[in-house]
Amino acid sequence: MSEIRYGIVGTGYFGIALGRAIHALPNARIVSVFDPDHAAAFAQEVGARPEKSIDDLCARDDIDAVIVASPNWAHAQPVVAAAKNGKHVFCEKPIALTFADCAKMLNAAEAAGRIFMAGHVMHFMNGVRKAKALIADGTLGDILYCRAVRTGWEEIQPDVSWKKKRELSGGHLYHHIHELDVVQSIMGPAKEVFMAGGNVAHTGPQFGDEDDLLLITLDFGNDRFATLEYGSAFRWPEHSVLIQGTKGAIFIDLQNAGLELKTPDRQERFLLHRTQQEDDNRTEIYAGNKGSGAIVYGNPTTTAPLWLQGIIEMEVEYFHGLMSGEPITEEFAALTNGTAATAAIATADALSLSLKDGRKVSVSEITGNLHREL
Repeated sequence: MSEIRYGIVGTGYFGIALGRAIHALPNARIVSVFDPDHAAAFAQEVGARPEKSIDDLCARDDIDAVIVASPNWAHAQPVVAAAKNGKHVFCEKPIALTFADCAKMLNAAEAAGRIFMAGHVMHFMNGVRKAKALIADGTLGDILYCRAVRTGWEEIQPDVSWKKKRELSGGHLYHHIHELDVVQSIMGPAKEVFMAGGNVAHTGPQFGDEDDLLLITLDFGNDRFATLEYGSAFRWPEHSVLIQGTKGAIFIDLQNAGLELKTPDRQERFLLHRTQQEDDNRTEIYAGNKGSGAIVYGNPTTTAPLWLQGIIEMEVEYFHGLMSGEPITEEFAALTNGTAATAAIATADALSLSLKDGRKVSVSEITGNLHREL
């Protein structure tokens, strides 16, 4: 296997975690990194060169693939630049904050004939993969309904992170797009959506301007539905995905880590992550977070926990395998061309319009004007 050479745009909390996972792989080398604030220390750690700009990094002839882990609002530029320079791309979630930007990114990757993989790491959880396998083999029958919840309470922080500013992060709906994406990977793209809520408990200069309570309904047609709850205005924290079918149900518990299957003649529990140690690590961290639940954000000075390192390692190994000539697997096909991530953003855009207008919105209102670009 020949060496695969990587460039990394963004070396904050997640960029560093991705970079360390890549650095540990055989036949992988990080050549160059760009980050206006954090590049130097990480570049020294992995023996890479800090670059002065995104364009300089993407134009290098000694880079095969670019990892984009810049802040949410700054994904489109490096993805398009990387693709136009003939580089394969891995982009952290959310891949963009508008469907229009997603279309530009998909078009650039397609025109260049390059892979454009989205960092929707939840798909690499053992429990999520097991749930999909049980659905595929008919154990649950026809899927009728999903409920996903990612809620907690946020206290006043020392400063207001960009992640709390709607224009930069997209707020909870976009920054925590994982659950919406997983639900759509099970049910298919939503057809009509409705979202209610607002910023009900975190207003003032000591907070950002994101909505802290979001209540979502998705209609997939054919009498199939989903509900989702997001936000930091919930004193009783929850983090889970419930899948209801005609023959049984699955509960993916992301707090007390594990997956539980129930049918009339079967009840069984599975790991959420690769090992019991990783599940225990996640459970202990959530218990220690108390009221904050899933509403926790990392920074460049903190190290990703064991459970998160595990799923990052698996997604990076998969991407590195593709770079090394291994085939795209059917399970992750929609992750490796950007289409699933784009569908999630289209639904999020429709939900944002629903909240703004106070009405039910067809997702085609978002995608219709731009479908030819895809």
